[in-house]
Amino acid sequence: MDFDFSDDQLSLRDAVARWVEKAFGFERRHALARAGGASREVYGELAGLGLTGLAVPEAHGGLGFGPVEAMVVMEELGRGLVHAPYVQGALLAPALLAQGPQALQSAWLPRVADGSALVVLAHQERAARWRLNHVRTRARLGADGRAVIDGVKSVVPAADEADAYVVPARISGTDDDEAGIALFLVERQAAQVGAYPTQDGARAGEVRFDGAAATLIDASGHPALEAAVDIAIAAHAAEAVGLMDKLVAITVDYMNTRRQFGVPIASFQALRHRIADVKMQLELARSMSYFATLTLGRERAARRRAISQAKVQLGQSMRFVGQQCIQLHGGIGVTDEYLGSHYFKRLTMLELGFGDTLHHLGEVSARLQDTAGVFA
Repeated sequence: MDFDFSDDQLSLRDAVARWVEKAFGFERRHALARAGGASREVYGELAGLGLTGLAVPEAHGGLGFGPVEAMVVMEELGRGLVHAPYVQGALLAPALLAQGPQALQSAWLPRVADGSALVVLAHQERAARWRLNHVRTRARLGADGRAVIDGVKSVVPAADEADAYVVPARISGTDDDEAGIALFLVERQAAQVGAYPTQDGARAGEVRFDGAAATLIDASGHPALEAAVDIAIAAHAAEAVGLMDKLVAITVDYMNTRRQFGVPIASFQALRHRIADVKMQLELARSMSYFATLTLGRERAARRRAISQAKVQLGQSMRFVGQQCIQLHGGIGVTDEYLGSHYFKRLTMLELGFGDTLHHLGEVSARLQDTAGVFA
């Protein structure tokens, strides 16, 4: 199998890396985080690079690229610790809006492509524990695809900066049925938003819908929701690889400059062994990130199992790499003024996103009931 990137993919990577180096240093990110985490300005700059149209079809003004290009971009954004709701606005939203009628696609996808509209997924509910089928929000369908929604969604990324939300709401069945979940588009002015900063310096919020006007995207929305979440998990895996790659480089550089007993601590054999273990976990995470990206086009059962397998390995690697690198720094590693601590916080948030390690370990186990997994 050929794992080499094409010339276009390498050019895309270089373009993102150059922008990060020129326009998004740690000082800027730290200032944004301390100011509350607003990131729409940064998202606009990514739009200026054409990145918000990455996954939008060419017919709607986008680039029409695929998962590998998204992975390339996410690695570089992770390496630069870029502060923007890129996965939500540029990868998740196009996948979900593409399930809607042509009129809705024509109204929103060009705006997503040029960055003038930020659409985010509002799906998480209290007591759901990352189960996509747990939906208590209710919708009453009317004529012409119009609907009214009642419910609350939690920890919605960039909730107070978004222009609209894609909202799973139940039109039939009980709270945990997969059937009966539809997807709706709700514009921000129809919702009540309570926003707050998150641990990694971004923003999220609680979004309440009290008789909110909505437009139907897909009446049988659960499969589309699963597929979109898998895209997001694969993208976050790539971001985590970039984060870990940079954090390891920062740590090695620190070990080469920090001196103890008159010599760099990088010369201590015990610490060299720990860094070797860290790099092993990084490469395991990288291989599973590639695996997740390359399985996005498979049928549902194989794709969902592969994504959960990748999330388990990424979760283990993120925890190990983050903790070891912070410990190798000592006390400075957890200070707010030092960039290493911000990489660690972002890795911690990614481990929890769309299901933590234990959740996905359960998903993998449930999908290996017919085999021991060795020959699957």
